[in-house]
Amino acid sequence: MSTIEVNKITPVSGGTATTLGDSGDTFTVTSGATFNASSSNLANRPSAGPIFYNGDMQVSQRATTKTGITGSGYYTVDRMKVVGDIGTWTDTQETLTSGNAFNAGFQKAYRTDCTTANASPSSGSAKIFTQYFEGRDLGMFKKGTSNAEKWTLAFWVKSNKTGTGQVNLLDKDNNRLIGATYTISVANTWEHKVCNYAADTTGSFDNDNARSLDIEWWLDSGSDFDSGTMPTAWETEANADSNASGTLNLGDNTANDWAITGVQLEVGEYSASTLPPYQFETYGGNLARCQRYYYKAGKGESPYTNFGNGWASSTTQAQIQIPFPTDMRTEPSLTSDDLQLSDDATAATDLSSIAVNANTGSSQLGVVDATVSSGLTQYRPYALRGSNNTASYVAFSAEL
Repeated sequence: MSTIEVNKITPVSGGTATTLGDSGDTFTVTSGATFNASSSNLANRPSAGPIFYNGDMQVSQRATTKTGITGSGYYTVDRMKVVGDIGTWTDTQETLTSGNAFNAGFQKAYRTDCTTANASPSSGSAKIFTQYFEGRDLGMFKKGTSNAEKWTLAFWVKSNKTGTGQVNLLDKDNNRLIGATYTISVANTWEHKVCNYAADTTGSFDNDNARSLDIEWWLDSGSDFDSGTMPTAWETEANADSNASGTLNLGDNTANDWAITGVQLEVGEYSASTLPPYQFETYGGNLARCQRYYYKAGKGESPYTNFGNGWASSTTQAQIQIPFPTDMRTEPSLTSDDLQLSDDATAATDLSSIAVNANTGSSQLGVVDATVSSGLTQYRPYALRGSNNTASYVAFSAEL
């Protein structure tokens, strides 16, 4: 008897094909059976992490809860965006302590609760949960080539409402759309869903850092988006087809909620029984990948946290450098709160404004102009720091 470390083995004779879970799993070869090693069902996965970002919802740099949501934006869990204007919502990074998703290894989820209902939305209104992707992260799907691959999207979902949800792949580079459905069969119960999508030999993704693909879970919509037919093959995008098979209408009652976790995107066509195991990341690795799009320092840390250092270019302005933990997707925008400049020799001065320096800022280093009303000594070194509370922060966004 011998032991072979492989991922997938196919019999030549005397045995049955067996797909194994992870690199390092073992298969025992018994007398009378011979096998050839073949390509792994994990072979198309990026070595640095899964294709879908933060699918276990562990990273939430902005906040763990956001109330009063009426429009589009990034509010809680990193890389997860909500789009649309139906009703008012509270979004939460939910902690799981029981249930099927928890038993599968997931400890966090993205949850959205309707707090003000709109049962009759205008025709052009929508409510979508989505993630955007750079084109150069999607080469493994070979889209637009004769060797184009099929797609599989899997996730855990829970809602108080039963019904059908539509989830789309939207090719922003070529204005193409394909959809699939999932059914919430049991209310308030974590269920695992697997959606399959055809390959597309038309229209390749741009090989750049711009937005190329959206994955859209439609939660509600007006008539402009649900009066057509869901495309089961890739087609030119038509608004009427976007939520044509969706029946959830989660904005129609304040009792409604929807939660998701364990999202994975795979190359190829899989069923629930053949789906590769979820590719869990370390928290640090997951955070680093998210920080390419959003990096936040402070808020909850110690008073007088130092965010960066620089020098006074005048009596009212200092240029401060703030290192990024990783290269950001592009030169970012900035938000902040409750910051000061200090030279450790005189009293700290509260900022009146702060902005990314238009000439020296980059995707690799944050360079900001910190402005005060007066009192700086030109050419003297200064530190950018928080004030005497834990609410101070500085954040950079390079989201798609």
